Amino acid sequence: MRKSLLSIIGLISFSAASLMAQNAQSFSGTISDSMCGAYHMMKNLTPAQCTRECVKQGSDYALVVGSKVYTLKGDKAQIDKFAGQKVTIKGGISGDTITVKSIATLKS
Repeated sequence: MRKSLLSIIGLISFSAASLMAQNAQSFSGTISDSMCGAYHMMKNLTPAQCTRECVKQGSDYALVVGSKVYTLKGDKAQIDKFAGQKVTIKGGISGDTITVKSIATLKS
């Protein structure tokens, strides 16, 4: 019975991971924060500095794609490396939230 239960749990976990991998999408935009979006409020700072300061104050990292702002979920230390930069993100989306699987500088 225990082996059957563990097998079922393993199969469900594998299926969920496969489904998430299939639903991964690519998004290209600029890393900002959810409070400022495309228009940084701290004009005396660079976009990267403003983003980091806002995140320190409780804002979430965000991806600005045109006029749309997506909240980013994932490894904050990894996302922070790209603050203020144009990037391509691969991940899953739910509503206005992207769960980051990978992130790279946008190639021109």
